[in-house]
Amino acid sequence: MLPTQQITFYTADYSPYAQRVYITLEEAGVEYTAYQLNQRGVRPEWYYQVNPFGKVPALTFGGPNVPPDQPSPESTKIIESMAILEFLADVLPEAKLLPADPILRAKARTFVEIFRNYVADEFKGAFFLGKPVEGILQALEKLQNALPTTGFAAGEWSIADAAVAPFITRLELFLRARLGAYTEENWNKLREALDSDKYARIMQYIRDIRERPSFKKSWGDDAQQIELWKDHPGLRRRFTEAAQAQA
Repeated sequence: MLPTQQITFYTADYSPYAQRVYITLEEAGVEYTAYQLNQRGVRPEWYYQVNPFGKVPALTFGGPNVPPDQPSPESTKIIESMAILEFLADVLPEAKLLPADPILRAKARTFVEIFRNYVADEFKGAFFLGKPVEGILQALEKLQNALPTTGFAAGEWSIADAAVAPFITRLELFLRARLGAYTEENWNKLREALDSDKYARIMQYIRDIRERPSFKKSWGDDAQQIELWKDHPGLRRRFTEAAQAQA
């Protein structure tokens, strides 16, 4: 039986870290209240009672039902997206957010670690810092090799997929929309590689993620995501060049 304690989710549409939690709450099918903090870097003073670092996402769990902007000292405050995902898997066991089998649980957690240790920095480097794309291609190959032949990271959907989905879907969208600090040569190199058979499995994984109802609800649509990201300092130059090329 799902717990009856109140859950308040503090989020922002632009944040892939917050999207991890949004997806997981939807997968769990639990009732929760969402509160948007969409202005980047600006937080109301009361929010520091929820997260002393002022970042999203954050969760309050338990305590009385109060307005989100009046957090109760009786509620438990949970911060950092992966800690929240693990917490939800623990308190919502019937939602099956992690496999029951310990080997599959290890596979799910290993998948997240491969993403964190190899893909995350290379994604930032290629798309936001204009570094050569060989690094992100090698990292995506490592992630692809950790996938089963079909399905998700541990076979069935788990918090491992929720953790990775917001980032690799943005990677694919940014490439398709020509958003990024890469050169034209590196854009072509990356696009051609990901269109090849070598990366067919991970591209199918991305398509499977995008078909998930929880992902669709948390994502909105591609145009909305582009609007949220097009003025990011690390992406603006490529977006401007692409817009001029199409004019």
